[in-house]
Amino acid sequence: MNGDLRMAGTLGFRKLTGPRGPKGAPTPLGAGLGWRVRNMSRPGFWRGWIGVQVARLVARLFGIPALCGDLRARLVRADGTVIDYGTLGFRVVTTAFVNFVVDQLQTETSVFGDFKYHDSGVGVTSEAVGDTGIETTDGESRATGTQAEGAANAYQSVGTISYTTTKAITEHGLFNDVTAGTLMDRTVFAAINVVNGDSIQFTYTLTLTAGS
Repeated sequence: MNGDLRMAGTLGFRKLTGPRGPKGAPTPLGAGLGWRVRNMSRPGFWRGWIGVQVARLVARLFGIPALCGDLRARLVRADGTVIDYGTLGFRVVTTAFVNFVVDQLQTETSVFGDFKYHDSGVGVTSEAVGDTGIETTDGESRATGTQAEGAANAYQSVGTISYTTTKAITEHGLFNDVTAGTLMDRTVFAAINVVNGDSIQFTYTLTLTAGS
């Protein structure tokens, strides 16, 4: 009995990718539940959130001007993955900034419109109105943010800080100078871990409500 036994077939493959946004940009992933719980469990987060809600309510009911800060962040991994951490915190506009505004109303200088420099650090002490700088620097250069109007009464600056070493980022500050300057707002948050090649895009918004 004679015969041949042969096997034949084809092999194909298809590259699977995550969801894509406009123009092929990666759709951001949400931060994990564990991180959100840790961040929201900080006393500073809830004090800030409650403070903002009260300020807005009082402004609407009594026509009293209010000033509220908000910080959001997106982590961009070296491989292009984007993780949206959402709102990191609502605190805290500093006394140094308020005093600076009063001084500028008397004698204006060129740095009045320069609150666009984003700095980050690894300090964990809760933010306070008396802060004048980052608690513990992370060693990276400040990022020059893009300034815009989030709304007619909302100042916004978006800056991206690139990292060159592994570290846990826990604080952010907005200044009016690339190396020194006045601290406008400092926010402390649950650690965002980065490695060489990662970057964090910070979006800071200051909303001002007029009186009536």
